[in-house]
Amino acid sequence: MTPAVEPDPGTAVTFMLRSLRRGVMTVSKQSAFWDDLARDLEDPEFLREYVAESMRIATIDQIVNAIDDARRAAGLSKAELARAIQKEPATIRRLLSSDNSNPTLGTLAEVAAALGLRITVEPIPKSERGQITEPLLEGWTADPKKLARHLDKLRTPKAKVPA
Repeated sequence: MTPAVEPDPGTAVTFMLRSLRRGVMTVSKQSAFWDDLARDLEDPEFLREYVAESMRIATIDQIVNAIDDARRAAGLSKAELARAIQKEPATIRRLLSSDNSNPTLGTLAEVAAALGLRITVEPIPKSERGQITEPLLEGWTADPKKLARHLDKLRTPKAKVPA
């Protein structure tokens, strides 16, 4: 298996994804954005990079949020968690607070283990595979706007329900 290549932080794909993630776009710009994005997704290289980066963001966000929820449930501060894995408190603060967090799998596994968790890999649900796996393998999608909106939903954090 070939390791994933991190896109250049200055690429248009990364800029667009971070803009979406931060909710930077105004309502009037959204329609034009989605139209432009759908056009860009017709380029196989752009499409593959966009899907891969979207999945990377969604996956890291999901793992980091689960780790932070477990930390809170355990009653640990970020500094206490950092001490448990012999890291600087700033390392945990960046991991759990940054919009641009890009932790290594090793760091995530170590932090998860300190909280009694294990990181596992699970199959993408069959209902989503056509929208994620096929564009990566084939380099095209029949409906670029539908793909872009689906990936946007995956990257959008779910509202937390108070316990």
